Parts: sequence; structure tokens; C-alpha cells
Amino acid sequence: MPDMSHTPLTPAEYWDKYKPYRREGAQPAPQADRFEWTQYPGHGPGAEVLGRPRRALELGPAEGKEAAHLARRGVEVTGVDFSPVQVERARAWWQDTPGLSFVQGEACAYLTSGPGEFDAIYSVWGAVWFTDPEDLFPCVLQRLAPGGVFAFSQAEPVAGAYGPQRMRGKWLEGRERELTVRRWQYAPEMWADMLKRHGFTDVEAHVLKAPEPGNLGTLMVRAHTPA
Repeated sequence: MPDMSHTPLTPAEYWDKYKPYRREGAQPAPQADRFEWTQYPGHGPGAEVLGRPRRALELGPAEGKEAAHLARRGVEVTGVDFSPVQVERARAWWQDTPGLSFVQGEACAYLTSGPGEFDAIYSVWGAVWFTDPEDLFPCVLQRLAPGGVFAFSQAEPVAGAYGPQRMRGKWLEGRERELTVRRWQYAPEMWADMLKRHGFTDVEAHVLKAPEPGNLGTLMVRAHTPA
């Protein structure tokens, strides 16, 4: 059982300082010519994992390049991120991209706050990794259209270190004060069981091996709502 006695600081503060805030001055927008699920550019599947959605929601988009990629293909995309700093940056980078918007907020709160359905809800190393799935999955299910796709990726889980884990971020700011957030890790079959228990169907969960042997792989999960 992980030691959860350490109380995390404000999660938004962690993400406010997340990449690429290591340089002063304006920074160029990242490339959005491919949808990347893994940490290795050009490795693994792309946007086809989501099917052909008309409306999509990204949970924790940070720099927003996957959302921008979909919007350029004609998808109406909303990205919701906990960090006001990340949202402001993404809006500045992609302000001229039609059909793309970014909202500041917590994932579950956003999912339960309004009407409307999405054909796809996804997370690329984003909010799904850092939100209790027992809270998040019911919220996702209620906002997906019938037959909709829920997909997410994150780091390959470490065997024996399942459930909520502390992730420290002292390196993010270079000061003595340490920022901490929680992330949820499970084996692929455990993710699949949770999704099925919450009402999802056609669940696929596996680890995509890294392109170079010995490097960290990527957990890939996809599920659907009943048609």
C-alpha cells in the first residue's frame, strides 16, 4: 500500500510549471502534423485510434498539439486542462485554428458541469493518468455519445506499484520546495476490468513496447460506450 501521508500541494501549481517553461521569452508552437500517443515521435498508432469523431474532448492537453492536429482535420475539439498557465499558452499558440477551444478546469468537474455529448474523449499522458478512475470513468461515460470512443495513453506501469502513486516535481522549478501530484497505475488487464465494470464495452488494453529495447513502453487503452 503506498504511503499517502504526504499531502500534495496544489496540483495546478505543478502543471503551471510543467514543460516547456525552462526558457525565458516567447516559445514557438510545437509541430502538430501527427497525433502522438507515445513519448517516441513517429512510434505507434495515430489519430485513427479515435475513429472518425465529429466532436472530441481532450483531458489534460497541456501544449495542445494533439487537439490542434484533430481540429486541422475538421474535428470540433475542446481541451480541458487544470492549469491556467497551460491553457493560456495553448490558446495563444492555436488561436487561429478553427474548431478548437481550450477551457481551464478539473476533468471530472468539467464532465459533470454541462450538457452535450462527444464522439471521442481521450487523454495523451494527461488527466486520466492523474485522476482517480473510480471518479473519472462514470463522468466520461455520461458525456460520450452511444458507440463513442474513450482512449488514453500513459507510461508503462511498474509491476507491483499499482494504484495511486506519488510523482514528485522538484526539478520543475529548481527550488527547494517540492511539488507533488498523484498518478494512477495499473496493469492493462486491471484497467480493462475497471472499464468493463463501469459500463464500457469492446475494451482493449496493452503495453506498446518502445522502439528501442530496454526503454519504457506506453500503456494504450481504448474502450467504447454501448451503441
